[in-house]
Amino acid sequence: MTTYRSAARARTGARARRLPGGRTAPALGTRLLLALALAAIPLAAAPSALAATERAPAAAEQSPRAAGQSSAVAERSPAAVKRSPAAAQGQAHAGAQERLRLPRPTGPFRVGAETLHLTDHSRRDPWVPEAGDRELMVSLSYPARGGGAGRERPYLTGEEARLLVEFQGRPGVDPARVAATRTHARTGARPAPGRFPLVLLSPGFTLPRATLTSLAEDLASRGYVVAAIDHAYESSGTAFPGGRTLTCVACERTDPETGDTPLAAVAEGRAADFSFVLDQLTGPRGAAGARTGGGDPALRPYTRLIDRERIAAAGHSIGGNASSAVMAADERVGAGVNMDGTFFAPVPAAGLGGRPFLMLGADAHHGPGGGDASWDTGWAALDGCKRWLTVTGTGHMSFTDLPVLGDQLGLEDPGAPLPGARSAEVTRDYLAAFLTLHLKSVPQPLLDGPTPQNPEVRFHRPRRS
Repeated sequence: MTTYRSAARARTGARARRLPGGRTAPALGTRLLLALALAAIPLAAAPSALAATERAPAAAEQSPRAAGQSSAVAERSPAAVKRSPAAAQGQAHAGAQERLRLPRPTGPFRVGAETLHLTDHSRRDPWVPEAGDRELMVSLSYPARGGGAGRERPYLTGEEARLLVEFQGRPGVDPARVAATRTHARTGARPAPGRFPLVLLSPGFTLPRATLTSLAEDLASRGYVVAAIDHAYESSGTAFPGGRTLTCVACERTDPETGDTPLAAVAEGRAADFSFVLDQLTGPRGAAGARTGGGDPALRPYTRLIDRERIAAAGHSIGGNASSAVMAADERVGAGVNMDGTFFAPVPAAGLGGRPFLMLGADAHHGPGGGDASWDTGWAALDGCKRWLTVTGTGHMSFTDLPVLGDQLGLEDPGAPLPGARSAEVTRDYLAAFLTLHLKSVPQPLLDGPTPQNPEVRFHRPRRS
């Protein structure tokens, strides 16, 4: 069974459990990953880019949310934190400043939003077994009808923003301004008629799902249901029901032989999370009721939107590796995208059953023969229609919301000179083209080769169709 609870009832809380030195101390493998990530954002810019998880939206009268949902798992985690007075004061201060904004979605649909709390009772949490069953927070973005119903989806809580800034050690930045970033989805919006492809979305390690909000909203506006997932204990701070904000316990775990963070295990665990979310939104594999969403009845207003025959997984950094890992384990996922992530869990030598895969990365690190050999070996193992694209002038974080927010704050990143608005445009367009080709069977000339309109995008290796 699954514990489901709309996060509209959740209240986030405050003071973080401090680790030695007042913050988490990642192992070597994690430090290498963070070093690559921070290379994309200058020291002063990083906090602005740390706009993270979505605050749980309040219910609107038009919301298709069902009543009678089961209560959230009780607070048991040693990583739970409470709300700080400073975070609340910061929210009021941010109101006097100009709001940061995400780029507008480009598709024909309005965008609706819902936040789900899902619990997998078949698995203990891999990082904190004593906390009980595996918990996830999921932000759904979906095509909605026109009209102004519902409220603007919040970007993140003040507490999540505070923890993100603290985790990165960036004093002097007001987290509340980032928490107040304007989004373009509405909670409680009426879903558009019809069935749409589903895209599962996973963020980078230590980053929350909100860092992919612009991409999720744009895909929803183009006719996709997007489920962006926060994986418990794998971000600097994620709000859960019951007044809990869970911090990055996974950052402290190390392999006893190497001393590194077991990042392959992170990717494989997220693959299991992907499959579980699929079970909830489309019904378990082989289930008789799968076509109508054979999971919790409370989810059916959303599962009715999904065409279970058209599913993709995508992610940034370790989330991109999770996309290939779930394709290796779950035949329901028909296409995958890795945005600038190392394949810590390798692509199987036998391939992915001929299914299509997109590798989209920063040119400085992820070109052929570059700094990440896992892309060369991963490319060789991929056995379906595949594309290997890199973008000049970008860094590791360029495929997230972070450069967009940094640019609005007047911050520059010498290591990734491509403006945030342009990197967001490229990411949205090429990812949407790939998904439209393989989930909607609509030809996409954008994927055929370089174009004068996109001089930053480089195509590598012969394509195999």
